[in-house]
Amino acid sequence: MNFDDPRLTAVGLLAEVHAGLMARFHPAIAAARLSEIDFETVLRLARSPGERLRMSDLAAQTGLSTSGVTRVVDRLEREGLVTRQACPTDRRASYTVLTDAGRERLESILPQHLQDIDDTYTSLLDPEELEAFLATLRKIRDVVRPCATAGAGEAGVETCVEALKAARPEERAHIPAPAPAEPEATVDSASSSSV
Repeated sequence: MNFDDPRLTAVGLLAEVHAGLMARFHPAIAAARLSEIDFETVLRLARSPGERLRMSDLAAQTGLSTSGVTRVVDRLEREGLVTRQACPTDRRASYTVLTDAGRERLESILPQHLQDIDDTYTSLLDPEELEAFLATLRKIRDVVRPCATAGAGEAGVETCVEALKAARPEERAHIPAPAPAEPEATVDSASSSSV
């Protein structure tokens, strides 16, 4: 067995970089009284059309289960950072919508967060390297988390399901499936305990 296999190095480096970045970002996120998943949720909403996402798309983007995303949204709703809106065309679906207070909380953290990103990541690469690196990350992301952009533009859970069907069988076994859209009627009644 070759423990110096470059594939182990590739995954190890990625894990080390992720852990290091998250440790660097944590103080600013915590100062805004947000957990990492709260911050990710609010940021994803802010970057979505109309600053809203269907609950199923939010679950798919964050990689959380239906009940997990419900707990996060419950907590953020209690803090006034998000609100829920019924879907006018599908009574089974609901949207999570960023509130003005949520936008303000996000705006309060963004300057420091962007500085942290620049200091530890983007400024270390020249523009061509950064462009190539982002393209590489997207290529990998599209295989391992095809639902990470669910709800962006016209894409939704249905797009994710099609991506999962198109994946090779050995890949499908390792890709988290998106939360189904049908159970959304019960999403609001799930437990509100913290994640």
